[in-house]
Amino acid sequence: MLQTTTIPVDYKSLYQASLQKLEAAQLELQQLKLRMAQFEKMIFGSRHERFVPDNGTVAEQLALALQAEVIGERTLTKEEVTITRTNIQVEKKPHPGRMALPADLPRQVVTIEPEGDTTNLTKIGEEITEQLDVTPAEFFVRRFVRPKYALPQGEGVIIGKLPSQPIDKCMAGPGLLAQVIIDKYADHLPLYRQEQRFSRVGITLAPSTLCNWKSGVCSLITPLYDAMAKEVLQTNYLHVDETTIKVLDQDKKGTTHRGYFWVYHNSHKKIVIFDYRKGRGSEGPSEILKAFKGHLQTDGYEVYVDFGQREEIILLHCMAHARRKFSEALQNDKVRSQYVLQYMQQLYAIEDHARDNKLSFDQIHQLRQQKAVPILEHLGKWMKEAYVQVTPKSSIGKALAYSIERWEALSLYTTNGMLHIDNNPVENSIRPVAIGRKNYLFAGSHEAAQESAMIYSLLGTCKMHKINPWEWLKDVLTRLPATL
Repeated sequence: MLQTTTIPVDYKSLYQASLQKLEAAQLELQQLKLRMAQFEKMIFGSRHERFVPDNGTVAEQLALALQAEVIGERTLTKEEVTITRTNIQVEKKPHPGRMALPADLPRQVVTIEPEGDTTNLTKIGEEITEQLDVTPAEFFVRRFVRPKYALPQGEGVIIGKLPSQPIDKCMAGPGLLAQVIIDKYADHLPLYRQEQRFSRVGITLAPSTLCNWKSGVCSLITPLYDAMAKEVLQTNYLHVDETTIKVLDQDKKGTTHRGYFWVYHNSHKKIVIFDYRKGRGSEGPSEILKAFKGHLQTDGYEVYVDFGQREEIILLHCMAHARRKFSEALQNDKVRSQYVLQYMQQLYAIEDHARDNKLSFDQIHQLRQQKAVPILEHLGKWMKEAYVQVTPKSSIGKALAYSIERWEALSLYTTNGMLHIDNNPVENSIRPVAIGRKNYLFAGSHEAAQESAMIYSLLGTCKMHKINPWEWLKDVLTRLPATL
């Protein structure tokens, strides 16, 4: 007789497995929703990261507020760590009227007499109304006339020496060359659009001509760039960041290569250097920073971790990057994200206070020790407690993990008044690149990408010193050829 055995079904295991699958599906759904929200914000939303908290305090929602938390042997109260910004009622001032136009602009005076005969009338005054106007850029030709003179008794001929030119045998003068560079790299006008503008006034230029002009200018300013690259490292505090640029590559037909601008920013001397590299590996910064000693501020990119292992380098991280993680996690966990963002907002209020009052480095250090350090100590402890309560792969879990792993380096700015809370100085220098690559799309070659790095370095430094870039570059292109 055939006997059959029935294997009992482990419903409990099946139920637990289904719960795990459901939890994984819910997490994936949350991540997809968050990614969709981020894409929508990138396309339709505002790009700023300003945080506006809800009316209800997040601390009360979590029941984790700092009423009297003991940290070490000292008692920390909310009043000790909070910088309160109050809305002050300011008396409304009368409208100052129309903005005064710059006094150094040329004036074209148009006198309008009233209708009728004014011969026998006494003039008692006049009303002046100024209107700002413009005429399109006017091209002109600088003609060098050099008379020739014959010396007596057939000893030869003399003629005036032609001034040194930025580019040998080039019809463009220093002002025009400077304008082509400024239009592309400061005002983000691609060369082909400049070509169209030239054609509207009857000047026909081939695209290759403008490219050759740009390359000629870069060849001339290379010694300046090399000198700045050495000068930017003459500091004990440096910001570093990197950004992408598409580059045409002969080895990759039909597509572009993703290159990188590595940016080194000396905020004390106000110098910035862009260095083009084909990749995002450590070769570039290792070569540039091989002799650097001091504080190095970066984002959390793993390439920079090795620099923190050197005895002569102190690595600190960027609070703005950590804050950005929690801003992105608002869709996932609003309560915890807002809790962190509120305290980070207080940290930035401290920095605003120091900047607005033009405090010295010593005063900034004292202020941070008194106000910022307690906030950082509390947040560091709170994040570790919160992390075990969230899903590690969720957005809030990733935000917490990012900050917890780097909290010591994120808090290091409080140890020295010269240090910044974030890496925003170098990120501000990178912004023109982000705008420019949307217009001109890519660099024509790896050599052209390095030329762009040179120009961004010089113009970025001009911007930090509030120097008119066209006037500076025209002056350089006028005087530099005679010194080489």
